[in-house]
Amino acid sequence: MRVVFMGSPEFALPSLRRLIDSGHEIVGVYTQPDRPVGRGRRLAPPPIKTLALEHGLAVFQPPSISKPESVAQLRSLAPDVGIIAAYGQILRQPVLDVPRLGILNVHASLLPRWRGAAPIPAAILAGDERTGATIMRVVLALDAGPMLDRVEVPIGPGDTAGTLLERVANAGAELLVDVLPRWAAGAIKPQEQDEAQATYAPQIKKTDALIDWDRETADAIWRKVRAYNPWPVAYSHLESQPLRILECMPLSHRSEAKPGTIFTFTGMGEPKPPGAGFGVTTRDADLGIIRVQGAGGKAMAAADYLRGHPEIAGKRLRHGAEAAGG
Repeated sequence: MRVVFMGSPEFALPSLRRLIDSGHEIVGVYTQPDRPVGRGRRLAPPPIKTLALEHGLAVFQPPSISKPESVAQLRSLAPDVGIIAAYGQILRQPVLDVPRLGILNVHASLLPRWRGAAPIPAAILAGDERTGATIMRVVLALDAGPMLDRVEVPIGPGDTAGTLLERVANAGAELLVDVLPRWAAGAIKPQEQDEAQATYAPQIKKTDALIDWDRETADAIWRKVRAYNPWPVAYSHLESQPLRILECMPLSHRSEAKPGTIFTFTGMGEPKPPGAGFGVTTRDADLGIIRVQGAGGKAMAAADYLRGHPEIAGKRLRHGAEAAGG
């Protein structure tokens, strides 16, 4: 088939690679415009652009694919089908009408659960035991189109958004190349989503990753740390300076100190948890902190951070508003 691919970030890479290997004719790759990144604000291409150019594919980067001139360009490619994997733009009906077999989306959840921009972090935050990828036909409503097929991916206790995204992306890519010939042959009957079961995963903001030690349980903070790794990374404040929590683990005991208090494991009756450098109290249990990143510093083991900052023992990690007020 003549395929137009639409994608931008790392999540889309396995799908494009499998399409390239599958022998379909990829007549165009649409991706977001290059964006300034880093302190130098240099323009950097989306990962999909780099992969597409490596394979000699035609790349298009319109600021809006739904503008008439972009729709005309897309129509000139005469695609049989369009594939989306985290493209990052809203498609209007004129775009959806171009491919004769429609536009299919590789969505990173088991729809109708976790429609929206951040389904993988949402699944971890909610404590879901499984997620997956769904191939659906794109309609104007957000992630609400009929489903062609889906594949489950278990969520392990050590999974972060980064590790889970990679597994879901690979599973979705394999499912995509299995679905395409069946869809073209008319062998798939699309299944409408149950709107009563729909949940939504909105765009993540940096402030979503702020830890509230007084209100959040140890398990909730543990899930937050995993859900927001690698971005935006869960954080708190230590004497008004941010401290990022990259890895932690819930503990079975509860210290008597106020939530957010840092303690060491020296002299405690229980063995030191594997990998934990120091602990922090929460409202219902303690957390063992494994990896952190201080303000302006590098990510490191919590034990190394404690050796360099022994004075933190007994101090409290604070919510942003508390830290600002001293």
